[in-house]
Amino acid sequence: MFIPSVTAQNVGESNNQKQDIYLLIDRYNQARENRDTDLLENILTTDVDQLVSSGEWRRGIETAVEGMLRSSNRNPGKRTITIEQIRFLDSEVAIVDTRYEIKLEDNADRNLWSTFLVVRQEGKWKIAAIRNMSPTE
Repeated sequence: MFIPSVTAQNVGESNNQKQDIYLLIDRYNQARENRDTDLLENILTTDVDQLVSSGEWRRGIETAVEGMLRSSNRNPGKRTITIEQIRFLDSEVAIVDTRYEIKLEDNADRNLWSTFLVVRQEGKWKIAAIRNMSPTE
C-alpha cells in the first residue's frame, strides 16, 4: 500500500510541474510577442544561453534578452510555440521540445524546432537554455 501512495504523489507532482512548464513557455512566447524585457528577465536564469538557428550564441541574460528583442524586431509576426514533449531529468530539470512557428508580417511562415532546458530555482521554473533549429528537408 505504501508504493501506490508514493506513485500517486509523483504523478500529481509531475502533472503540476508539466502545467507550470506549459505556463512558463507560454509566458516566454508572450514576452517575445510583447517585447517585454521585465518578463523575460523574470523567467530566464541569469546564466541563460541560447543558440539560434543562424548559429549565434547568446550567453548570459543581458545578451540573450538583447538578442531576443533584436530578433523579434527583425522578424515581426505572430509567434506560436507548441510543446511536443517534456522529459524530466529529475524533479528540478526538464527538457522541453517544441515547434516554433512565426507567421511573418508578409504572410510567410518560418518553422523551427526549439528545445528549452528548464530548471526550478527558488520554487519557480525558469529557462536555462534554448536551442533553435531550422528543420531540413
